[in-house]
Amino acid sequence: MANISFITKNRLLAGAGLSLFFLALAAKNPVIMTVNGVDVPKSEFEYLFHKNTQQQLAPQSIEDYAEMFKIYKLKVEDAKAAGIDTTVAFKKEMAQYRQELAAPYLVDSVYLDKLVSEAALRETEEVETSHIMLFKTRSASENKVLRQRADSIRKALLDGADFYEMVSKHSQDKSMADAKGSLGYIKANKFPYEFEVAAYTTPEGQISEVVESPAGFHIIKGGKHRPSKGRIRASHIMKMVPRGSSEADEAKIKASIDSLYAIVKADPSSFADVAKANSDDPGSAKNGGDLSWFGTGEMVPEFENAAFSLSEGDISEPVRSTFGWHIIKRTGTKGAPDASELKGMLLKRMENPQDGRYKLILDHQTDKLAARHKASLSAKTVDALKGFVAESGIDSLFFAKYGSSPLSSETIAVIDGKNIPVGDYVSFIGKLKSSNPDEALEMLNATLDSFFNNRLVKAEEDWLYANEDAYRNLMNEYHDGSLLYEISLRRVWDKAAKDKEGLENYFRANKGDYTWQRPRVKGLLVQTVNDSLASAIRERMNSLPSDSVAQKIRKEFKGNVRVDRVLVEQGDNPMVDNIMFGGPVVKPSSEKFNVYFLYGQRLLDAPEEAADVKGQVTGDYQNALEKEWLDELRTKYKVKVNKKELKKIK
Repeated sequence: MANISFITKNRLLAGAGLSLFFLALAAKNPVIMTVNGVDVPKSEFEYLFHKNTQQQLAPQSIEDYAEMFKIYKLKVEDAKAAGIDTTVAFKKEMAQYRQELAAPYLVDSVYLDKLVSEAALRETEEVETSHIMLFKTRSASENKVLRQRADSIRKALLDGADFYEMVSKHSQDKSMADAKGSLGYIKANKFPYEFEVAAYTTPEGQISEVVESPAGFHIIKGGKHRPSKGRIRASHIMKMVPRGSSEADEAKIKASIDSLYAIVKADPSSFADVAKANSDDPGSAKNGGDLSWFGTGEMVPEFENAAFSLSEGDISEPVRSTFGWHIIKRTGTKGAPDASELKGMLLKRMENPQDGRYKLILDHQTDKLAARHKASLSAKTVDALKGFVAESGIDSLFFAKYGSSPLSSETIAVIDGKNIPVGDYVSFIGKLKSSNPDEALEMLNATLDSFFNNRLVKAEEDWLYANEDAYRNLMNEYHDGSLLYEISLRRVWDKAAKDKEGLENYFRANKGDYTWQRPRVKGLLVQTVNDSLASAIRERMNSLPSDSVAQKIRKEFKGNVRVDRVLVEQGDNPMVDNIMFGGPVVKPSSEKFNVYFLYGQRLLDAPEEAADVKGQVTGDYQNALEKEWLDELRTKYKVKVNKKELKKIK
């Protein structure tokens, strides 16, 4: 029954005066039944009937299903009458599901494939790259100054300033100081997207525009291009040379690496074992020196040059890098990855707001949806907002002016011919505030983009619901399924489980329905550490109320007693059999609790309370509540079935 979904509220035959289009639509999708005045279209019923049929082991007739469907709809109407669909929690759940369901429809796979293909094309080349970098801070005002500084550095370069002198004077990437800003040859998909695109597209010797990445501002000098070297796999044995080592220490380290090289040169098959026992790189040593796959720009230049110069299977002589000495063995070779290999990694990376393509994808989606829904932002309102924020920031005055005054009704966007008030945008940004105009302006631009996209996505979700049968059917199904669950919980399941008085009354009224074939022992089975403590526990139990004796004994004799309620037939529990039926003495499973006795034991021929047959009584009580509820529903709500249309369903 959980597969049946909720009713659309579209009245397909609303009365005279319908256009021919709506008459044709009504003829294609007639009403199959009306429950509490709400029409259920044939398409919804048909979808759920066929889905339900596929999940049944035995075929179900259309008449039987229609009866089950009718009951389902009655319960859904009762859930609405109870106001479940108006609660904040329910609305939030539906909104989340609606978004999740719409997500695949909103993906432009053609555009994503284009971005992946562009990245794959860059993988076929490596480009020589140098840059000047200014690191961003957390302050929008400081970043604004840094951007202006980067612009002035670029202008000086265009006016003839020497690039490498400007690197020494201005670049904050001190790791590149010795290399005069040169990164050597870089490969694709290893640097921020904005940086990578500029590096690959700036002609050799030319200066790029100022490039903003998540880390900072870059001015890139274009370099040579060469075919990709692909990727290689290598292992190494490393002897680290600490900074500040004396000549004597360096000589010892060099002698050590030379002796290791002599071993692996004489017996190449020993390389992994020698690496495990001697390498100062613990991460790779445990794997026999294996560094896995890498490409251009991923290792320090001395190591990379030596590794790529080897043939597969060859072992290098000791190579000095900034870290120390390495013996390198090349173990594998691969070409540049193609689009199919890169796609999964790139799509995951594009989901990160820090990736430059994330905003490209969002902007593309916004443009596409804006065209479909004839949508636009109001330049007049946006300019007014920006003017205010550029002077005063986003503060309490901003919220008062645009959130609740007459200005809040000014149009900030138009979507599908509907005016969206600026007050909606103010509600969207919530409690975001900034007294710094630069930071506030950044915040305004970002949140305006998000707001416009958010409203466009909602418009698209509305369109999908109206036009995509699969989307609408799943949405309705989830909506009604959630309502059914909540109302059933209230009216039947929780009531039967938690209404102890009602359960007991039901048991007493139907006591004759509950019998046992054999008598059962009922009582408390007590296990403790010795006879003296057993006597003390028994004496204390005699002084306690029967409804709290077990709980209090567990608490008072904590760690020295175990108390279990038992209701068992002969043969079910050896300790009970020993006490009640003369069975053999039992050695308890716990060595600590080697003394046991029964307290308040009775031999019952039949259940004496609902708890004695709780599972059975609860199930029966649920069925009784269900029947009572259905009788109420049939009286409370009217149902009309279109039998003529029902017979047409195959």
